[in-house]
This record gives sequence, C-alpha cells and structure tokens, in this order.
Amino acid sequence: MKLFIRNARLIDPANGMDGRKDICIADGVILAITEPGHLLADFTPDRVIDATGLVVSPGFVDLSARLREPGYEYKATLESEMNAAMCGGVTSLVCPPDTDPVLDEPGLVEMLKHRARLLYQAHVYPLGALTVGLKGEALTEMAELTEAGCIGFSQAATPVRDTEMLMRAMQYAKTYDYCVWLYPQDAWLGRSGTAHAGPVAARLGLPGVPAIAETIALYMLFELVRQTSVRLHLCRLSTAKGIALVRAAKAEGLPVTCDVGAHHIHMTENDIDFFDSNARMLPPFRANADRNAIAQGLLDGTIDAICSDHTPVDDDEKTLPFGEATPGATGLELLLPLALKWANEQKTGQPDALPKAIAKITSDPARILQLPCGQLSPGSVADI
Repeated sequence: MKLFIRNARLIDPANGMDGRKDICIADGVILAITEPGHLLADFTPDRVIDATGLVVSPGFVDLSARLREPGYEYKATLESEMNAAMCGGVTSLVCPPDTDPVLDEPGLVEMLKHRARLLYQAHVYPLGALTVGLKGEALTEMAELTEAGCIGFSQAATPVRDTEMLMRAMQYAKTYDYCVWLYPQDAWLGRSGTAHAGPVAARLGLPGVPAIAETIALYMLFELVRQTSVRLHLCRLSTAKGIALVRAAKAEGLPVTCDVGAHHIHMTENDIDFFDSNARMLPPFRANADRNAIAQGLLDGTIDAICSDHTPVDDDEKTLPFGEATPGATGLELLLPLALKWANEQKTGQPDALPKAIAKITSDPARILQLPCGQLSPGSVADI
C-alpha cells in the first residue's frame, strides 16, 4: 500500500527536523520526505492523509511498560497492553523482567518475543534479569539472553544487596558491552515506606521513603561505574539531589543515562492526600522542589527520557488502604498527553519545548537502546 501524508508539521528530533513536510510511504517504508506540494514523479498513492494543522512524529519509544505476561494475566494481557500501546502512539517498548516466572531463561524471552510478533503491533524489547530469579545470588546467562532478544539487563525494582555480586555483574556486562538498567534505591532505607518522607506522610502517619534512599544508591552505583566502566541506565529518578548527582556524573564523563516516569513530571506528595491509593507509586511522588528539578533536568538534558512506567494493577489491589495498595498505574495511553502537558507548561521562555518533549519519547530513548527507532528517515520503517 502507498500512503501520502501531506502538509504536516513534521517533528523529527533525531534528524533535527521541525517544519511543514510531505511524506511518501510504500509498504511500510518511508520513500521520501519532501517540501509541501513536491510529490514524487512516479508515486501514485492509494491513500492520502491531509495533516494540515497536525503534528507528525516518529512512533514513541517507551522505556518501561509492564505487559503482565507471563504470570499476571488477571491484571492485563499482552493483547490488551499492545492495543493500549498502539492507541497511545507507542510503537516500541521495553518490558522489565519482573514477570512470573522472571525473564531469566532464553525460552521465556523467545516466547514473549514470538507472541508479540504474532500480534503485529508495537515492537517489544525485553530486559533480561541481571540475576537468577532477581534474587541477587547468581548471574544469569547474559549472552544467551541477548541472543534470545534481550536489549539489556535489569533487577526491575529489586535491589542487589550483595555489592560484590553487583560489581561482578557489571564487570561481566562491560565485557560484552551490555547495558545494565537499575532502579536507584538503597536496599534498606525506606524499604517499608509507602510515601515520600515529608510533611504529608508525617501528617497522614505513613511510613516514609527518604530522598537519601535514592542518593545513597546513586553514590554507590557511580563508584561501581568508575570501577567497571559499564553502561548504566538509571530508571525512574525522583529527587532533586539525585538529578544533581546524575548531572555531575555526566559532566565527569561517566557512561550514564536516566529516565523519569511521566506521572512524576506532574504529581507530588500532595496528591496522596486523603490516602488516595491510586497515587501509590514506586518511587513515591516527591516534593514540589523535586518535581521542579525534574522539569529542569528534562530541559537541560540531564534526564534523557520520559517513560510511561506502565504498571497495570488489579482494581482490588487499589481499593485497599494506602499502605497496603499495590504501587503502580497505567501509562501507555498517557505517555504522549503527559509529555505534551509538560511541554505546554514550559512554553513560556521555551519555544522549543514541544520538540524537546517529543525527543524525550522518541529519539532520546532510542539512543539509549542503540536501536534505529524513534526517527523518520527515507528508507526507514514508517513507525509514525
């Protein structure tokens, strides 16, 4: 099928493009991007889309979307979550390894990839477990998991308490240039916390997760990166001090990238008032100063990507008291609107806020993955 999209505002941060363009597509591949009115001489489209007044961008790249298969089909199914991804414009997504069973065997990864291919919707890129069963006791067969389709290795939200084991995992990953994805939170500080350690949690009598739970973990991880030189991706930063540490690490030249959850761009500890269990998240919503630091980190490039942190939770698990409710929220269909809302809030004095927001959900996460997605170039797949 030949498709012609005309008179669109094409925003493609990977190619530095922001302007009115026409796009010629054939059999799912971009043939040409031309100035408006310059249709290819030998191109006769089967369908024409008039995109006047609309923005066309690369398909979105989500760095964290739990698909709940295998093991949690009562919360969501692969079909339902892939449909949600396509409705939200997400054409490539990364799924963490904390399924049941954990993605620590090549056969499980191959099964997930095969099921996703059969649905012929978004591209699925699994993260393999860094340690067997996410228990932090033995390394997984990273080479075999990579051959099966894993694009990196993670502990999801489960910390490795044995620092020597974590260093060995990083050394092994560095040997083969694998990327390690870690959620920076100290294994002990705030382990029983349910909300940000601040005035709201104190008033409500909720156990807190202090900001130093993130910063202490970051200090340790950066020392391990200096020792091993491994590529490290930090998942879901949430504090101003943590973002400052990442900024300093990047200035030092450490091979570090990071992301932030889309919900954390907008919400704070105040949103849990009256024990709203829908606002129970991991990491917890932080203070206003932390949210402002996230906005600044996105603007100056300290934070590389916005992810949906899509975590479907069964309704029954959200009707429990706040401290007992399961952390998480859906996000695949909210990634774009939350990113656009942030861009709209920044547009005063930031005329390029919209391209920056789109970059954070297209080209920048694609760069972290080292994959040719999140961009629109002649000859590339038309994920639009």
